[in-house]
Amino acid sequence: MFITLEGPEGSGKTSHIPCLVEYFRERGHVIFPTREPGGTSIGEQIREILHDLKNTEMHPRTETLLYQAARAQFVEQVVRPRLALGEIVLSDRYYDSTIAYQGYGHQQGLEQVRALIKYATGGLVPDLTILLDVDVEIGLKRKQKADEWNRLDAYTVDFHRRVRAGYLEMVKQEPARWRVVNAGREWQSVQEELRRVISSRLPDV
Repeated sequence: MFITLEGPEGSGKTSHIPCLVEYFRERGHVIFPTREPGGTSIGEQIREILHDLKNTEMHPRTETLLYQAARAQFVEQVVRPRLALGEIVLSDRYYDSTIAYQGYGHQQGLEQVRALIKYATGGLVPDLTILLDVDVEIGLKRKQKADEWNRLDAYTVDFHRRVRAGYLEMVKQEPARWRVVNAGREWQSVQEELRRVISSRLPDV
């Protein structure tokens, strides 16, 4: 099973994954955590370029294509082989981030963005995608406090509002794949709901 966590900046995806992995491993599941962009040596190098605050001149099309390059390697080197072994792959972001950020955020043509994604992923769609939804201003304040500020974080608040709106629109378009978790609450409450949502989709072991 392929499970992805999505959300605006500061929604808490990265902090929740280690505890989720520990919880499900204790219950007998074979689960592999990973992230996007990254997850491979090539992907991590591309991630550094994408997130570097010095790269302010990067064009949205360049940004979009770099994400797809990292993603193609990620799918072929990590996700498909793990799924073929019957493992659960839990990823911090996947292609919905590109639709939200480079599509809705940058206001690029969604059909073109989706075509690039389909090519990069070979059409691989997650079995379950969880949106950790949080108010934009709250999320950005959390990110600043965590001292993990990157080039995309530095975009305007309006950009990040478009990203969040894009995520909510995607939920409406594919309700069977998505689940929404209110990430503005206390951390442990969010973690417990994530466990419930994922557990409801996993087979017994």
